[in-house]
Order: sequence, then C-alpha cells, then structure tokens
Amino acid sequence: MKYIKFFLTFLVVISALAQNTPPDRVWDKEYTPDRKPVPLPWLRKADVFWAERVWRVIDLREKMNQPLYYPSRPTNNRINLISVFLKGLEEGSLVAYSADNDEFTIPLSPTELKQKLSRMDTIKNRTNPITGESLPDTVVEVKFDPASVIQFRIKEDWFFDKQRSVLDVRILGICPVREEYDKDGNLKGTRVDFWIYFPEARNVLAKYEVFNRFNDGQRLSYDDFFLKRFFSSYIIKASNVYDRYISPTYTGLDALLQSEEIENKIFEFEHDLWEY
Repeated sequence: MKYIKFFLTFLVVISALAQNTPPDRVWDKEYTPDRKPVPLPWLRKADVFWAERVWRVIDLREKMNQPLYYPSRPTNNRINLISVFLKGLEEGSLVAYSADNDEFTIPLSPTELKQKLSRMDTIKNRTNPITGESLPDTVVEVKFDPASVIQFRIKEDWFFDKQRSVLDVRILGICPVREEYDKDGNLKGTRVDFWIYFPEARNVLAKYEVFNRFNDGQRLSYDDFFLKRFFSSYIIKASNVYDRYISPTYTGLDALLQSEEIENKIFEFEHDLWEY
C-alpha cells in the first residue's frame, strides 16, 4: 500500500510539473489541426473565356522556396512539404498517382508506393575488421530520404473568368522531384515517383504551418503559401500540339528565354484586355 501511495504522489508531481512547463512564446498559440482550406470561387465552363495550361518547376534550392524544404526535421510543430505529403499518404487522406502520366488516372497502392520510395541494395566485398575474413553479401533496405527532394513540379491552368473579369490560376497537381545517385555516390539525375492531385491535398496542406519570413506572429499554412503564390518557379512546358517540353528542344539560355516568353504571353493577354 505504501508503494502505491508513493507512485500516485509521484504521478501528481509529474503532472503538476508538466502543466507548469514554461511556454515557448509570449502569447498562447492555438494549434488548429481541423483547419479547412479557403473555398475557391465557383467556376462555370461557360465563363472560361480563355485558358492556358502550363507546367512549372519549384526549385527548393532557391532562397524564396526554402520554407518548403526546411525544417529538415520537425521543429515547433512544423514539418517540410514532402513530409506533409508522406504523412497524408500514410494516413490514407491522400492518394498517390503514377508518374507515368500526369492525368491522375493510375492510383498507386501502398505497396507500389513503398517500392518506389525505397529500394534494396547489396553490400559486397565485406570483411571482418578483426580477422580479415571475407563476409557474405548483405542486402539492406535504402529508405526514402526527404532531403533528396530538391524540386517540386506543378501542373496548373491559367484562365480568364469573364463572370468576375479576372485572370486566375488553379493548381491541378504537384509531384516531388528527387536526386538519384549510383552505388558510388555519383549523381545520376532526377526522378519523379508520384503525382498528388492538388485540390484533394488542400485539406491536408491547410493543417500544417509553413514559415512566414515576413511575420512570426502570423504563420501561414501550406495551402495559403500556394494560394498566395509565395514561391518562385519557372515554366518547363505549355500546352502545344506536339506535347513537348521546352527542354531538350531549347537548352541553356534559349530555354530560359522560351520560359519567359510563355510567362509574358499570359501577362500580356490580361494587359491587352483593358484600355487605359
């Protein structure tokens, strides 16, 4: 009985200390995991006066896009963008679609997704450090490294809504692009593992905060970040009769100029609609 009383007293003391933990901020921060995304204006097909589909790349190595890459590990209830997607996929609130096309027609099963994100590697020529004897080859699982995601590719539609008289944009899909290395550690290139249908992902993105470089008092959600277009990107493809990307048709500076030409085309379309 004496030990039971001691244990109960210990629990009360621990509970009191936990409640008296000093806050990490000068104000009480409310975490709202049930936050919903802001509804977008209703769009009728008859109101789409003009539209242009483009594909962009968000390079996380650019300074403006680093809030999507960091933190590399959870910090102050914040996680990076790829971790948000992985959590949504693990919980079943998101569906991953095959990277074979970007039309969201081939959903991936959890087993297929795991096979794409991880791989089996064989360690050969192992020796015992003490005896120097040769050891058998070992097969190890190389798990997915979130730090290897250095870009995001997005698919979006620009359109002019004549009902509201505005040029608007809606993101349709987003996919992570990661670096791939060979067994010797040399960079082989980049690869795309899966696509996420962005309108479905908004419910997940609205629940997680992203760093606001302008104001610590007002944090943004990832949904706000994309809705307000706080990211930097460049166009890699626009809808065309050949369904071609800018590269490899154009390379280097020519590819950059072609990307800016498509950007200016969208800007000038809206500009030329009005008289000043």
